[in-house]
Amino acid sequence: MDSILEVEDIHTYYGEAYVLQGLSLRLRGSEILGILGRNGVGKTTLVNSIVGFNPPRRGRILFKGEDITRLSSVVTVRRGMGLVPQGRRVFPTLSVEENLIVAERGGGRWNLERVYAAFPRLNERKSHRARQLSGGEQQMLAIGRGLMTNPDCLIMDEPSEGLAPIVIEDLWQTIGRLKAEGLSILLVEQNASLALKLADRVHVLSKGRIVFSGLPKELEANDEIRSRFLGI
Repeated sequence: MDSILEVEDIHTYYGEAYVLQGLSLRLRGSEILGILGRNGVGKTTLVNSIVGFNPPRRGRILFKGEDITRLSSVVTVRRGMGLVPQGRRVFPTLSVEENLIVAERGGGRWNLERVYAAFPRLNERKSHRARQLSGGEQQMLAIGRGLMTNPDCLIMDEPSEGLAPIVIEDLWQTIGRLKAEGLSILLVEQNASLALKLADRVHVLSKGRIVFSGLPKELEANDEIRSRFLGI
């Protein structure tokens, strides 16, 4: 299967802090690749490197076969890279509908009508300001906003963070439906047990490096990796 996203030996810094130390991965078309690890191991730095918030000093990133290593986040989104950021980051004073419209990139399958069909609760709350929403509703809005850019690849950074179990269950069903429609998803999660329910393949990060790559069932069977690097 062809790769939609290729990260090749990237080295990313924050100031003098050497965070990502030669990291490589491939996200194939229509799959979910899980990126797992404890807090502070470089997961969000990886997201920021790919999207263009903090480009790597060395290595390169290919998206749909094109080198995007030095491109800004505005350009990468225009080229089809969608992001659901950690902490949701919705615009609190804008309404639900305004949050969605501001992200709209035409020419694809996703529009207001389709997002509301996927998330009926957003349709019910469309005139409410984003700050009035519950955490689960804000996460729906963050995903809907990412979909409004009509991405070929969606990066989800800690989507389950701070959500109640019943909300997470609905969210995971939604992500599964997106995968079934052919969307490629890079799923960054601290909650390994959740990610393993959806991911086709997984990488485990520690100190800016990948310390395990394999199938979910292989990780589930590897007690040493789960205990040492995931705390489970």
